[in-house]
Amino acid sequence: MVRIGPDDKIYSVSLLGSIVDSLRREGIDERRALEGVGFSPRAMRSAGTRVSLNQFVQVCANAAELSADPHFAYHAGQRVHLSSYGMYGFAILSSTSFRQAIDFAMRYHQLAMPVIDISFHEERGRAIWTFRPIAHLNAEPHVFDFLVELHLSILTSLHRDVMGPSFVLLEIDFASRRPRGAENYETIFGCPALFDKMENRLIYDGKFLDRQARLGDAIAHQETVKLCEQLMEQFQLRAGLAGRVRERLLRGRLAPTSFADIAKQLYMTERTLRRKLHQERTSFRALLDELRMRMAINYLRDTDLTVQEIAHSLGFGQAASFRHAFRRWKKAAPREFRHRLRSSTGRRARIA
Repeated sequence: MVRIGPDDKIYSVSLLGSIVDSLRREGIDERRALEGVGFSPRAMRSAGTRVSLNQFVQVCANAAELSADPHFAYHAGQRVHLSSYGMYGFAILSSTSFRQAIDFAMRYHQLAMPVIDISFHEERGRAIWTFRPIAHLNAEPHVFDFLVELHLSILTSLHRDVMGPSFVLLEIDFASRRPRGAENYETIFGCPALFDKMENRLIYDGKFLDRQARLGDAIAHQETVKLCEQLMEQFQLRAGLAGRVRERLLRGRLAPTSFADIAKQLYMTERTLRRKLHQERTSFRALLDELRMRMAINYLRDTDLTVQEIAHSLGFGQAASFRHAFRRWKKAAPREFRHRLRSSTGRRARIA
């Protein structure tokens, strides 16, 4: 599992945007919906914008305060579909069985804006999802209740995406007390809603899991799983203090940015930065080495730059130093590695 902090900005803005859109339907200005989040409505519409778990929680806290709809969380959740989750959602949709879809959803849950911990099990013919708030998030108790109701609603919507419109629930349990409007929960969720329970749970008939997946495709599922693996690797690069250091190294094209420069940019002393990176089991030198390796592979695979040009681009004083480093990384010379890469893809290019 990737260690992701609540303030790491690595998630798509899509799910956050769906909450803001639901507020706009009530006539609430986007700027009020985004108060305290740290970016503009224009940034919210950009596919390149990345948000943190705490930013998403802040929008949910705003929604809990601004909306006049006592069931806003439910209605907003019903507007969320698998397409809102990108490759993660498409991998679920292409699963060849519902149990495979659930297994994938659990294993790659970190891709799905995980402000709630979830677990799944089957018991006496019933399928049961359990929801637990993540304690380290910056949220008040009533906001956690909002998040639970939102995710119960989202999960119901996603099940209908996968299993079809005939999907129904048997029961929903809330660990919270009965809120205002609780008498309507049975109607909106279509099943009994029980409060003051030990856990937050969504329960349905396990027979749904045995139905045939209408949209399943084994090849498409394999391909989307590979893409999700790549996304997990990208999360690793962006997460934590190490991710912030990587980001600044990339901005400086690796070589021109010194350790002292990055410590200053992060408003830390060099000693503090060194200690905190050690706590994340890494170091400035290891991060620099890792990023140089990744960029070298990209250059060799995707460009026709010479070895000398790649060495210069990565900050190596001499091509011989780059060749030595690359052999340490990949147990092969740069030209040999490029040849293998391009032979495997059938691409012909100048091998410099």
